[in-house]
Amino acid sequence: MTRLSLSSVAGAALLLAGTGLLSACDSTPRERQEIVRDEARKLDTLADRTADKLRTAGRRAARFDSVSRARNRQPLDPKATAAFTQQLLGTYADIETLTPTTIEPAYVQLLRQTRAQRKQWSQRDWDYASSIYKRLNERLKAIRLDVKGRDELHIRALQAEFTTHETSRDVKDLGDAVQAVQK
Repeated sequence: MTRLSLSSVAGAALLLAGTGLLSACDSTPRERQEIVRDEARKLDTLADRTADKLRTAGRRAARFDSVSRARNRQPLDPKATAAFTQQLLGTYADIETLTPTTIEPAYVQLLRQTRAQRKQWSQRDWDYASSIYKRLNERLKAIRLDVKGRDELHIRALQAEFTTHETSRDVKDLGDAVQAVQK
């Protein structure tokens, strides 16, 4: 590997700048003016294309948001909620009866199932999982003062992981909705 000194780099830069000046001397001001106009047109065209892509991406993101809001306004089916709760929580499915000693294992079960199934879930599946997660959080609030500190700390970590998975999916779906703009 060859090391370049600062003076040799500076000398090379001066040589290149001098070459550019000499070549500029070979053209007329009118020719240079035309070159600048051409480059400005290319830049304007590029800016227009980028603005069009951004407008399209904005419309698609707004459409995605609108669809998400409409989906969130639809009530969850009680039978599907019960089935999903059983699937995600197993023996801890009766959330209202969870105790300070069983709340932490319920969160562990929820996250175990979430990790295993999240890649196959639709946005509606995430709505059901979020509903179950919120119910668990409400139960935790009700019994929190009796939960051991070590368990509560672990629950907080599991809550952060669940939120991360859910947000990651939202970002991925939003990206997919806008993705076609880039092509």
